[in-house]
Amino acid sequence: MTGKKSAVIIGAGIGGIATAIYLAKNGFSVTVFEKNASPGGRCGQLIHDGHRFDLGATMLVMPATYREIFGSLGIPLFEKNEIKPLENLYKIYFDNNDVLAFSTDKEKMKTQLEKIEPGSFKKSEKYVTDGYEIFQIGTKKLIGRNFDNVFQFANFRNIGMLIKLKTYISNWRYAKKFFHDSHLRMAYTFQNIYVGQSPFDSPALFSMVPAAELTEGSFFPKGGMYTIVENLLSEALSSGVRFLYNMPASKIRTTGKKAESIIFEDGSEIIADIIVANADLPYVYRKLLPDRGKSRRLDRKKYSCSAICFHWGLDKVYPQLGHHSVFLSDGFREGLDSIFKDKSISDHPSFYVHAPGRTDPTAAPINHDTLSIIAGAGHIDKKKDQDWNDLKRKTRIAVIQRLKQLGLEDIEEHIKFEICYTPENWESACNISRGSVFGSLAHNLLQMGYFRPHNQHSRYKNLFFVGGSTHPGNGIPNILLSAKLTAERILSNQYL
Repeated sequence: MTGKKSAVIIGAGIGGIATAIYLAKNGFSVTVFEKNASPGGRCGQLIHDGHRFDLGATMLVMPATYREIFGSLGIPLFEKNEIKPLENLYKIYFDNNDVLAFSTDKEKMKTQLEKIEPGSFKKSEKYVTDGYEIFQIGTKKLIGRNFDNVFQFANFRNIGMLIKLKTYISNWRYAKKFFHDSHLRMAYTFQNIYVGQSPFDSPALFSMVPAAELTEGSFFPKGGMYTIVENLLSEALSSGVRFLYNMPASKIRTTGKKAESIIFEDGSEIIADIIVANADLPYVYRKLLPDRGKSRRLDRKKYSCSAICFHWGLDKVYPQLGHHSVFLSDGFREGLDSIFKDKSISDHPSFYVHAPGRTDPTAAPINHDTLSIIAGAGHIDKKKDQDWNDLKRKTRIAVIQRLKQLGLEDIEEHIKFEICYTPENWESACNISRGSVFGSLAHNLLQMGYFRPHNQHSRYKNLFFVGGSTHPGNGIPNILLSAKLTAERILSNQYL
């Protein structure tokens, strides 16, 4: 016996691995159990026939957060890895064949914006400046801290902050104050999909996303975004963390006010002083805990959308496509209504294409190409008539037709193989409730800050949660912050 406090973590996603490192570096004996054969969760990697695909995030944004968290973990992320800034964050293609390359180069942005809408560059600078201020305030006062009671969040002093964070107006209505041209409004609000939201329903707080991108830039690491997982995994192993794969949990056993152990599907059991669940939080309450009331309350909350993802290995390179390409349909609002109201996907969807070979040639064999296509889709809803095979087919046809308009007329002939993920695949692969791949629980105001599900169980004080569905929210930067905040709670010692 070492005398160390023991911690077991369910799930080897980014949040679970980062939490494990914090705890191991502070004297805990840590074991991580993962249901799948490899780590990463929604940020996994697929390699097939020499083609490498990131299954989750495809760009490194908000680098200051990465530097903060990796620095606190003792990992020289930017110093150790070849991480390149991208000249264009992404190119946006509209239905009329206009193109807008989002860039941190202000002169480049000015030339493009003034061509689309005279006078819009000055307004865009105001939009970005204000949005970045929102990002800084939100990170400090809303996202990057723990809340112990509702009065820390909802108090007279914070009313001004919530107004400053533009929580009272939708992101789309807010963008209309800056841009008359509908294409520009689309270009500065579509980023809501990053957190599974519609700009027509979510607060203008999320104007901070394009603002942070345009201020801090976008990056891509050689080897793909999965290198983030690999760096965390390497540090965890060197810190003494144990990882056991193909070990799905079936129950968290509780006694009185304590979570005693985890029971696995093979019948084995492990007892620990601290239990941390990195699995999707609604799934944990629904399947692993004897807390049906809380599970029912979580079921009534708003859930983020999902996505249909195509991963193509091509035997031809199409130079028309940059590293990141976004195709926005003029039926922008109708498409979002199809996703969020009908829980489906429109006939003319907006979508995103990732071509990592433009920055990292190791993503595909020589003279071949690796493409990932991501189209937002409704989450699984048993009340709706959802035929995912039909929706997948319809989406594929629409995507190929739009790419042909860009000049990729023969693309179908050059697809060597296709691997597709639908909401049903996300639900089964990662136990994500309703296949809501963007962190399952949505990010409306009453599901943020103190009102987001907490990272500590209210009854079982030694049971903690980390990941996209707990505080502060979805996206790798937020999940890294989630690990830091959860570890802070554990290490405060009042629960040990």
